[in-house]
Amino acid sequence: MSGKGSSLYATGGGCVTLIGMAGAGKSTVGNRLAALLGWPQLDTDQLIEAHFGRPLQELADAFGRDRFVEVEDEIVSGLAVRRAVISTGGSVVYGKRCMDRLRELGPIVYLAPAREVILARVAANPDRGLAIAPGQTVEDLFNERLPLYEAAADFTVDSGRLGPDACAEAIRDWLNQREGEREA
Repeated sequence: MSGKGSSLYATGGGCVTLIGMAGAGKSTVGNRLAALLGWPQLDTDQLIEAHFGRPLQELADAFGRDRFVEVEDEIVSGLAVRRAVISTGGSVVYGKRCMDRLRELGPIVYLAPAREVILARVAANPDRGLAIAPGQTVEDLFNERLPLYEAAADFTVDSGRLGPDACAEAIRDWLNQREGEREA
């Protein structure tokens, strides 16, 4: 686990956003973190599904990767929420507007299991929504996104080594520590 130093309320949004690859545990950890904080959880993949009334993978397949990323950028950049845990789709890091908006809302936490963990989890659930280019492998996608996740993160948790509850507790503790430092 590592942190850059963004305070929970530094930007006034009071949200915390989880980023990472498909299979990193964003929805599961987000649910646990929301329960710990007593906040609602917003899953942007579910928001996109609700917007179009279709399953995420069906949308990703119909739009293609580039158009799906544009749609995601448009929807996520319009979020108007406070005091929420936001679990994002793995492709959110491609959208400048949505990443700028998420940064405005609060700190960004990267759930970063090892490549092998991601590959195994994605293989175990092939129906999950995945914005991937034709001919691209999940490993290629992991390698492409890794520097984007690392650059965006205020705090990183190894969600392959820690279980969902331990990840949520580590994030909560980091948020509390940063808030305490901001107030000091």
